Amino acid sequence: MTADAETAFEKLTGFLATSPPGRLGVAVSGGGDSVALLLLLSDWARADGTELAIATVDHGLRPEAAQEADFVAGLAARLGHDHVTLRWEGWDGTGNLQDSARRARYGLLASWAREAQLDAVALAHTRDDQAETVVMQLRRAAGVDGLAAMPARWWQEGCGFIRPLLGVGRDELRNYLRDRGQAWIEDPSNADRGFERVRTRDALAVLDGLGITAKVLAQVAAHMAKAREALDWHAYLEARVVTRVDRGDVVIDRKGWRALNDEIARRIIRAALLWVGRAPYPPRRAKQEQLIEAVKQGTTVTLAGCLVRIEPEAIRICREAAAVTELRAPLGELWDGRWRVIGPVEEGAELRALGEDGLRQCLDWRESGLPSSSLVATPAVWRGGILLAAPLAGFGPGWKAELEGGAEGFFATILPRGN
Repeated sequence: MTADAETAFEKLTGFLATSPPGRLGVAVSGGGDSVALLLLLSDWARADGTELAIATVDHGLRPEAAQEADFVAGLAARLGHDHVTLRWEGWDGTGNLQDSARRARYGLLASWAREAQLDAVALAHTRDDQAETVVMQLRRAAGVDGLAAMPARWWQEGCGFIRPLLGVGRDELRNYLRDRGQAWIEDPSNADRGFERVRTRDALAVLDGLGITAKVLAQVAAHMAKAREALDWHAYLEARVVTRVDRGDVVIDRKGWRALNDEIARRIIRAALLWVGRAPYPPRRAKQEQLIEAVKQGTTVTLAGCLVRIEPEAIRICREAAAVTELRAPLGELWDGRWRVIGPVEEGAELRALGEDGLRQCLDWRESGLPSSSLVATPAVWRGGILLAAPLAGFGPGWKAELEGGAEGFFATILPRGN
């Protein structure tokens, strides 16, 4: 085994030793990084007794993608692992293509992992990817969170993801593949300067001459990740003092919140927006700061699918009614990503938002103690145009609505993420 191979294997095994999975998924595109990850993990899995499952995401955007998936399937079969191709067919030609494709990719991998009962899914991001992310975040004048770049471990859509090669350089992996005589596929988009990441790679070549190498930038990300962890812990502890969960709303004591350090106060607001609004990413920092200024001025605003309502002594963050108007779910399933409604079996019934029309039918809604702006965005049981139950508004005996994960689910979102 060459020096590069030994380095890569040692870093991978050291990473996995802290929390070894029993069944591990591997996302493999056919590019050099992911092919190297597959080979390294295959060697590790044979020695460790771990079962691997391989997936390739075909975004349906390039005709070559199907051939690349076939290439990975053949390699997986040769190594003795199951393979599946996950196809995305959701692109409608509008919005940011790269962002939509990234979200779809993680969604497909998470669904696959849940169905296959995998402990985690491994991704092939490298030290170079980490360095590129730091530079792109610098261009956006990012703070601690942005410069902490990509975490090595995190949880998303009910699935654990890991990046075991963040400490390994791209060139090391290419050398490892050449030593093994293993081919890979170069994505033509990696040479397209229309993409920000490709232009960033060109910039890194210049920075390298100044001693600002990928390794140095990855170390910056690691230092910032530790700083982020400290801030998250502080925010978590303060949130325990100044916030409470009121049947799905996050209620923040205005006086206590105003006394907090600005960064800690922002983190608590951001966590509340993410938990209530169910968005995969927080709004941009500039939007967060505009919201915070409005809150300080006592102005009720909407952001990220949430209504931020100012009360005499509290800031109440609830779901924005317009964001859930079209949401539908069968009885027994999760509604709006966090509510389960339990009650009698009702043929033809479904879960929808209570809305203004439903609220008018709940004559005793004021006894709930929740404001009308919160109640209209809560789950209700409907059969066509007939309201059967609105548990949080006190309508319909025998029904109840429960938060998935309970109130503790909110506080858990503030805890430091794995790095």
